Amino acid sequence: MTIRTAAIAAGAVIALPAWSAGAAELNLICSADVVICERLVSEFEASHSDIGVNMVRLSSGEAYAKVRAEARNPQTDLWWGGTGDPHLQAAADGLTAEYESPMLPELRDWAVQQAEISGHRTVGVYSGALGWGYNTQIFEKKGLAKPACWADLLDPALKGEIQIADPNSSGTAYTTLATLVQIMGEDEAFDYLKKLDANISQYTKSGSAPVKAAARGEAGLGIVFMHDAVSQSVEGFPVKTIAPCEGTGYEVGSMSLIEGAVNPDEAKVFYDWVLGVDVQNVMPEAGSYQIPSNKEAVASEHSPDLSQIKLIDYDFAEYGSSERRKALLARWDSEIGGQASE
Repeated sequence: MTIRTAAIAAGAVIALPAWSAGAAELNLICSADVVICERLVSEFEASHSDIGVNMVRLSSGEAYAKVRAEARNPQTDLWWGGTGDPHLQAAADGLTAEYESPMLPELRDWAVQQAEISGHRTVGVYSGALGWGYNTQIFEKKGLAKPACWADLLDPALKGEIQIADPNSSGTAYTTLATLVQIMGEDEAFDYLKKLDANISQYTKSGSAPVKAAARGEAGLGIVFMHDAVSQSVEGFPVKTIAPCEGTGYEVGSMSLIEGAVNPDEAKVFYDWVLGVDVQNVMPEAGSYQIPSNKEAVASEHSPDLSQIKLIDYDFAEYGSSERRKALLARWDSEIGGQASE
């Protein structure tokens, strides 16, 4: 089935109905890259011709806000992708429904752990490490030193060269915030972020936007999940991917059924289907360089090797909790966002 897409609210993309009248429907929020989202919908509708999908693409923070705003009258059935922290907050807030998929035994431990932490209100669908991608041509032209560590990003020579997303809208940026707090301590992390702000040219809405800007030559470096930087390299842009020397956090991209969904049965069909090995093996064709959650699925040859990256013991339970997440975002708004460089 052909998916027709049209831009709606900033950054959002919706798949318009292309199925026959009377078919069952599924209202889906997708928080991954739009190409991946569209591929998922295309594959699903091809194998489930009796279910049509209305898909809207939103970043993780925007998706959480939409689900929360619609709590009394849900317009969404299923939320797929995006960092796990807002999924966990939605679970803690009672916005998502309990569901133990029969596919759980096929998943990697970190995916199952995400389900257990949430009381089976979410589940892991992929994983990826945090880092950055920098434009090698810009760095060479300007004589900039390759940044290998978080500390290197404070180099005054990088003033105006770095982009990162706003953690209110972006799960990538919230993971960065939570990662730095866990590495440095909260006060020290906010002191670091205040210093980093001097080098930030823009706080974007989308988590992957900073490295796309770097790929286009609009910035020198983007702080992103490493797989998003890899995707730019694979497309031929002069982007090199770095994992910070001090250690870094990672995401467990997640999926959640919405409490009170209008189409819960259709949502469960998609939920079980997308956890399958065959579906996850297709994702690299759409530029997905994350690590898939199904134990038998094969990651792309371009995917970062997590075993070679110094990963912190990221505390998903604490930093995905509603109270902790709200407190960190409020502090960021007060101390960083309110003073952010234009």
